[in-house]
Amino acid sequence: MLLEGKSIIVTGGNSGIGEAVVLAAAAEGANVVIDYIKDRDETDSLIHHVEALGGRAVGVKADVSKLSGLQAMVDAAVSSFGQLDVLVNNAGIETRTSILDTSEEQYDRVMGINLKSAFFGTQLAAKQFIAQGSPGVVINMSSVHEDWPMPGNVAYCVSKGGMRMLTRTAGVELGEHGIRVVNVAPGAVETPINTSTMEDPQKLKQLNSAIPLRRMAKPAEIAELVVYLASSRSSYVTATTVVVDGGIMQGSVGL
Repeated sequence: MLLEGKSIIVTGGNSGIGEAVVLAAAAEGANVVIDYIKDRDETDSLIHHVEALGGRAVGVKADVSKLSGLQAMVDAAVSSFGQLDVLVNNAGIETRTSILDTSEEQYDRVMGINLKSAFFGTQLAAKQFIAQGSPGVVINMSSVHEDWPMPGNVAYCVSKGGMRMLTRTAGVELGEHGIRVVNVAPGAVETPINTSTMEDPQKLKQLNSAIPLRRMAKPAEIAELVVYLASSRSSYVTATTVVVDGGIMQGSVGL
C-alpha cells in the first residue's frame, strides 16, 4: 500500500475532490483527519466508509480560514495517529463574480478559505514535520486557473495564482528539511462546485467540446494523483504544479 500507516489531513475532505482523496488515501492504508463545519453526520458517514476500507479516520470541527482550526487538525492527527505525514490543502470556494462586482466580504472569504488556509496550513504542517524530525508532504489543491484566466471568477483565480507561488517558494524554503510541497491543478471536475454547468446541457456540451478528452474528470481521477504525490514514489517532486486537465489548457478559451 502506498500510504500504509501514514497520517494525512484533508481539508474540505467531506465532499467533492476532498472526499475522493480521503477514500483513495484510506484504501492505500492511510489514517485520515477530516474537517467539518456543520455537517457532522456527513463526516461520520465518510468515517464509516473509511473504516470499511480498512482505514482509520477522525472528524474535527474546524474553520480552515482560522489558524485555530488548522492547528486543531494538526493536533488531532498527532493525538490520534502519533504524528502527521501529509497535509492536503483541498478546501476551496468561488464566487463566480467579476472584478467590478466582487465585494470585500466575498474576496475575504475566498482568500481565507482558499489561500490563507493553504499558507498557514503549510506553515503549521511544516513545523510539525520538523518537530517530529521526519520529512513530510504538503499537497495544495490548486486549479488550471492558477495560470489560466477565468473572466467572471476573479477572486478564485487570484487565490489559485497565490497558491502557485506559495507552493514554489515554500517548496524551495522547506527542501532542506526534506519537506516536499506540490500543487495539483485540475481542470473541470464533476464536483458540487460545477453543479450549475453539469445541470445545463448546453453549458456542459460547450465545456466538453473544449476538452480534448471530451469529458470532465471524475474526482477519483484527481485523488489517485494526490495519493501518488503523497507517496514515496514521487520523492523527487517538489516546488511545482502537476496539471491534470484532460488537455483543456492547450489553446482553449477560458471557461
